[in-house]
Amino acid sequence: MTEPDWFKSSYSGSEGDNCVEVAIRTKAVHIRDSKNTERTPLTVSPEAWAAFIEHI
Repeated sequence: MTEPDWFKSSYSGSEGDNCVEVAIRTKAVHIRDSKNTERTPLTVSPEAWAAFIEHI
């Protein structure tokens, strides 16, 4: 499996601290801490991610 393309919100600022990064795949959405990218990311279904985004 290839490394996913991670992205941060444009609201994260230029410092890059206190941010999360997201990688959207076909069957999963991965979320990780931008300061500690070696930790295992949280993985949720695309449906759960969509519900979360809709809620916020």
